[in-house]
Amino acid sequence: MTSAPNSLSEIEEIADLGIHLSDGCRLSARVWRPTDLDQSPVPAILEYLPYRKRDGTAARDELTHPWFAKRGYACIRVDMRGNGDSEGLMTDEYTQQELDDAVEVIQWLADQPWCSGSVGMMGISWGGFNALQVAAMRTDPLKAIITLCSTADRYADDIHYKGGCLLNENLGWGATMWSYSSRAPDPKLRPNWRELWLERLESEPFLPSVWLRHQTRDDYWRHGSVCEDFGAIRAATLAVGGWGDAYKNTVPLLIERLNTPVKGIVGPWVHKYPHFAVPEPRIGFLQEALRWWDHWLKDVDTGVQNDPDYRAYVMDGVRPERWYAERAGHWIAEPDGATSQLPTVTLPISDAGFGQAGHLNVRIRSPQHCGMDGGEYCAIWLGPDMPGDQRADDSLSACFDSEPLGDTMDIVGAPRVRLTVSTDKPQAQIAIRLNHVHPDGATTRITYGVLNLAHRDSHADPVPLTPGEPYQIEVDLDHIAYRVPKGHRLRLSVSSAYWPLIWPSPEMAELHLTAGEVTIPQREPVSSDECVFPPPDSEEPRKVKTLRETLNSRRVETDMNTGEIRLIIEDDFGLVEDCAHGLISGGSAHEIWSIRPDDPLSARGTSDWIQEQKRGDLELKTATSCEMWSDAENFYLRASINAYENEVLLFSTLKEDTIARNNL
Repeated sequence: MTSAPNSLSEIEEIADLGIHLSDGCRLSARVWRPTDLDQSPVPAILEYLPYRKRDGTAARDELTHPWFAKRGYACIRVDMRGNGDSEGLMTDEYTQQELDDAVEVIQWLADQPWCSGSVGMMGISWGGFNALQVAAMRTDPLKAIITLCSTADRYADDIHYKGGCLLNENLGWGATMWSYSSRAPDPKLRPNWRELWLERLESEPFLPSVWLRHQTRDDYWRHGSVCEDFGAIRAATLAVGGWGDAYKNTVPLLIERLNTPVKGIVGPWVHKYPHFAVPEPRIGFLQEALRWWDHWLKDVDTGVQNDPDYRAYVMDGVRPERWYAERAGHWIAEPDGATSQLPTVTLPISDAGFGQAGHLNVRIRSPQHCGMDGGEYCAIWLGPDMPGDQRADDSLSACFDSEPLGDTMDIVGAPRVRLTVSTDKPQAQIAIRLNHVHPDGATTRITYGVLNLAHRDSHADPVPLTPGEPYQIEVDLDHIAYRVPKGHRLRLSVSSAYWPLIWPSPEMAELHLTAGEVTIPQREPVSSDECVFPPPDSEEPRKVKTLRETLNSRRVETDMNTGEIRLIIEDDFGLVEDCAHGLISGGSAHEIWSIRPDDPLSARGTSDWIQEQKRGDLELKTATSCEMWSDAENFYLRASINAYENEVLLFSTLKEDTIARNNL
């Protein structure tokens, strides 16, 4: 129990509260709640994840949940079925079982004597996804949600496919989950931990194989995509995102499509909670969330209904860097709607440049390593993951430059590119970047989009191209809020490859552009903030003893003999001992993405992970490995797990798969 200052509630923590589901499966919850619940029941706030409350998300949990508990909430952090210290097995992400379990948990919370009957659900990434999905199931006690860094469309806007192109994050994140889910429960909490661990290892699905069997937008992806029926969500929704994150489009989409009370905030941040995110400036996210919870869960008039619909941070255009600690800029506020009401300007592209009318006759045949300066699809590990200077990629692309801008331009929204294009192959892809060119030539990527041209009319029913036939295509670039200074230039860069963000088409295709234009949403530039947030606040950080420091590196190597180019990503997440309960945990990852500039079939991705757990004399470790390559007809996958107890091999498995390419 801790004593809170300034008349805040005294709270208690329960490290392992069991929630027994109707099928007998016991879920493990970590709970923070006020101690006077017998006299004053409180609303509950649920965060429901596979990422292990005991070690995986412990650092962020301790910054967040006790803060709410001291202000009159019961905060419940639940390990999903088959993860952490919960029983059962997990078969995939966002399954109906996962969502049904969440509904049971919410009803269980509402029925507890210490709960007022009102429940909120909050989460980032996976937790942001399932908060939306559970809200769409309309369970009565769920009155409000806060969804961060999430998506409304699992096919078009997650880590699997983008514009019908296969994202390499499909393998990268699948390898991460292959490793994450291989870890044992904490032996201190589960006497049958070894039995549970072996059962998980035996049953663990290799999810990239599952996801790669659904290369079009079929019923698999429609499930859990709340864009299928926005009207299903009735819970009041606060949506939060970041311009450094992969999920840039969800907040404005939810604001403009949900029928329930909804507000949105987008800052300069990567895939993190805004009270400790980078790049700065951070905001008082917990205070904003408390206003949301107090209004919708306690019926306190906090004024949230009068907040602007959309608050977004317009980043000043700065020189390209692999990492930013801070982004200068200013906050804007749209009282009604997000960006669809903003004015636009449509600029032609031609042989003369961007914004210049005239003839267009450009052929593009990019080397396969074009895209090496694109950065991580989803920056999360805090390494050098931002897009770098775009000049190297632009040298492998067709580029259309504007004249120096006569005035400052604030781009707020999703630019749309329309092109007339033909190809010399039945399968081809296109990558489009809107860039900011500084006076000395340094080039910063503003936003981008990609399209598998076989998906030009439909992600559900792709059709191969007829070589030589011209097609009119539209590509929406990701939402952004970015200021281009007066005197600087815009550049539209177009390539036929974008490695290692997307897997290449089976043949090198040449694109032929014969017409094009770009529609850019703009907002009148302002010189000061239109809204103000409180400064960031949180609870005291988790107390740990650091046994090994973290280290993140990223480098590109060229084999001068073969011409192969490799992107090598090394992330050591360190090793720490939790001072409260003594569990030692840590891990490391090593990825390689390799390709030869002249051969798309040389593409290969590998991801190797180590997970470490120690308690007393017991040492547990898993070593996982994943690999993917392809030929013209098929994708090939290989994955292994080796699990060790005190350096003795306890379990080993190898899985291999061959999956036919489907217009990809």
